[in-house]
Amino acid sequence: MEKASLNNEQVPVRQSSETPQERDGERTELDGQNGVPQGRKEFVAPAVGMEFESYDDAYNYYNCYAREMGFQVRVKNSWFKRNSREKYGAVLCCSSQGFKRIKDVNRLRKETRTGCPAMIRMRLVDSKRWRVLEVALEHNHMLGAKIYKSIKKMNTRTKRKLQSNSDAEVRTVKLYRALVVDAGGDGNSNSNAKEVRNFSDPNQLNLKKGDTQAIYNYLCRMQLTNPNFFYLMDLNDEGRVRNVFWVDARTRAAGGYFGDVVFFDNTYLSNKYEIPLVAFVGINHHGQSVLLGCGLLVGETTESYVWIFKAWLTCVSGCSPQTIITDRCKFLQSAIAEVFPRSHHCFGLSHIMRKVPEKLGGLRNYDAIRKALIKAVYEALKPFDFEAAWGFMIQRFGVGDYEWLRSLYEDRARWAPVYLKETFFAGMAAARPGEALNAFFDRYVHKQTPLKEFLDKYELALQKKHKEEALADVESRNSSPTLKTRCPFELQLSKVYTREIFKKFQFEVEEMYSCFSTTQLHIDGPMIIFLVKERVLGEGNRREIRDYEVLYNRAASEVRCICSCFNFNGYLCRHALCVLNFNGVEEIPSKYILSRWKKDYKRLYIPDHGSNNVDVTDRVQWFNQLYRSALQVVEEGVISLDHYKVALQAFEESLNRVHDVEEKHE
Repeated sequence: MEKASLNNEQVPVRQSSETPQERDGERTELDGQNGVPQGRKEFVAPAVGMEFESYDDAYNYYNCYAREMGFQVRVKNSWFKRNSREKYGAVLCCSSQGFKRIKDVNRLRKETRTGCPAMIRMRLVDSKRWRVLEVALEHNHMLGAKIYKSIKKMNTRTKRKLQSNSDAEVRTVKLYRALVVDAGGDGNSNSNAKEVRNFSDPNQLNLKKGDTQAIYNYLCRMQLTNPNFFYLMDLNDEGRVRNVFWVDARTRAAGGYFGDVVFFDNTYLSNKYEIPLVAFVGINHHGQSVLLGCGLLVGETTESYVWIFKAWLTCVSGCSPQTIITDRCKFLQSAIAEVFPRSHHCFGLSHIMRKVPEKLGGLRNYDAIRKALIKAVYEALKPFDFEAAWGFMIQRFGVGDYEWLRSLYEDRARWAPVYLKETFFAGMAAARPGEALNAFFDRYVHKQTPLKEFLDKYELALQKKHKEEALADVESRNSSPTLKTRCPFELQLSKVYTREIFKKFQFEVEEMYSCFSTTQLHIDGPMIIFLVKERVLGEGNRREIRDYEVLYNRAASEVRCICSCFNFNGYLCRHALCVLNFNGVEEIPSKYILSRWKKDYKRLYIPDHGSNNVDVTDRVQWFNQLYRSALQVVEEGVISLDHYKVALQAFEESLNRVHDVEEKHE
């Protein structure tokens, strides 16, 4: 994982019992509003990223910083390993944090706690040092003389403990402070300075003051609370954030299931939103959009895109997608060629068509040009048809010199459906009028949404999507769809596909009745070419007849239609179904029933699962496989109360068996 380089600082830790006001015969004035001592401070304020060689060093540092500021410290929480009882996490807070429980209150003593939020959260990390993960500097009470009065009254035992740490007045603690600082600031997110942006530095993430601290606090909190959480931060030479990538546990697991086709959405970045957000989006087994990772980028550069693609590739264990869909951008094109050379890179058709009013709206005969463009894009079945329709549009309306149309035509092999029929899209092709690739955070982010607000909405958005998927799982498993025909294909897939995908396939079955003629055109060995005629609604709601060629190979159980519905959407079209029916086939060949649309897909398919392939020395791989397996039990366990009880019991039994193994090794 890429991290900030570390600064090695020596911090003096005073053991003197004198107050700041009394030292050297001087009196330090207090800030009248907050009661904070003014003037030079002996200690660097706590910041996320600080590291210490031991817990005692960290505690000693914070305790002495507290004395310098004028408050006392207590340990709010500590975490220990089960067997060794080694401490691996702690929260140190102001002594005024929280409130006493009613039963602990001494009626003769006044309540001194104020619910103060000041604290630091730290944890033992891989480097065997203690790292500060979360910081709150603000107090909700006066600091200074009153607090030091109570320090002088502390019991003798506490005094002895402080003095035993060092016989000298000053003890040196080695502090490793990560250079994770805010744009235009020094890393102190609690500064009262006006929020500013640095728009001039192309090598620094364009964030408001305090945003970097918010990002880092969020990522560290997620890493503590969310198993298998993954993030990377890319810093420039000055330690300032350039790029960030993260993916939570469930999203990371989704990448294993639905990472075959990925839409890389840079809409917020390219449209200059408040947050330079980018997202990796896929399609789940219900046809719902699913997040596969997201990040913040310094800008639209090949370097930034390469960085985040490599980060995502690391996250999904080096598995490149079959197809990756993006906006038209030369920087994206270069980055994908470098990082995903084997993936099919396509430009999002819906993004291109959305830009038509902006790019062509000022032209004379705009409405007629738009209609001609739509006809060429959506109705052409062969490259010759597309090029003829495009040429007709260019000549008739005299727009041959128009730069946007010329560049679009040069890139046609990456966006026009007629050239992409061999590319698998899993429903993300948007190859029909009205279909679109919608942004995953569309309802949660607007042009001026600040980063801190987005981080809150991010979790809400994911919770909502997870709930929608869980409800769709329950509905697909517990209900049987209503059949609308007597076609055996409909009955066959009603038992297999999720409810939403079956509805789409069911529509194709119904539309078989609009195909009124299936005839044999040509035989080439085992291959037979059929012509299927279909009545369709044309311009002005007029009925038109269109011809579709379908290749059929009985021996190989292969059927391919020129409309390429299977590659675009993941299920057979009405024309292919007509040819199968014409040849007396009563069941769809298994190769055309994709596992990714099945009701029990996530139950049957666990990516990289199987003890036979486990590296006996790779604990990370152990963790990933155990987590994915456990996640399966969790997702099954929320279907009903009975499922929940069985899953919970299974977890308890598994944990007991693991403990048994542990005891045998002791």
